[in-house]
Amino acid sequence: MYKKLSIKEWAVEDRPREKMLVKGIRSLSEAELIAILIGSGTKKESAVDVSRNILASVNNNLNELGKKTVNDFMQFNGIGEAKAITISAAMELGRRRKETGAEEKLKVITSSDAAAIFKPLLSDLAHEEFWILLLNRNNLVLDKYMVSQGGLSGTVIDVRIILKMALEKLACSIILCHNHPSGNLVPSEADKEITRKIKEAGKHMDIPVLDHVIIGNGSYFSFADEGMI
Repeated sequence: MYKKLSIKEWAVEDRPREKMLVKGIRSLSEAELIAILIGSGTKKESAVDVSRNILASVNNNLNELGKKTVNDFMQFNGIGEAKAITISAAMELGRRRKETGAEEKLKVITSSDAAAIFKPLLSDLAHEEFWILLLNRNNLVLDKYMVSQGGLSGTVIDVRIILKMALEKLACSIILCHNHPSGNLVPSEADKEITRKIKEAGKHMDIPVLDHVIIGNGSYFSFADEGMI
């Protein structure tokens, strides 16, 4: 006699959560995405089956699904109040994301563009911080990170951490930045050495270091502007 398999008895690559981890979220169907939200089905139907029933009620139209209320979802077998609220919350998040639109990324062309990003963060600090700016192929800012924090006269830099951050964000280039609490913008020998080390390491990973900016006393120094990088 045919026995209906529960999700736990499916092949690993066919379970929604495991499939997402192995193949990525884009590989999941709408029913599988909803199944992850509700977590479980009934004795006779898996979470995916319950999700398919919900989608079938709106002809698989997600816009129509977004119009359903908590009470509407609770009409389906296997959907209690908690699960109905979870689905409604996910629909609302999708709606708000659509309304928000994409955030415009900053573009860095000159050293002053980079300095403008870091001055508000570093100008008034009494201690030294080292940051990196990660850029895509079009010099748009992907992200910025504080790599380390130190005392009045220096901070410890780990080149591996910087490259790891760049690789994780798929950065095409990076800009280094740190501050001099003293206000003296002249780069120290340590500043020059760490710039050289990061630049050389970046070459091996095809991630060029475009500049190293030093912030101090409301102004800045650029290695690139001075032909030092």
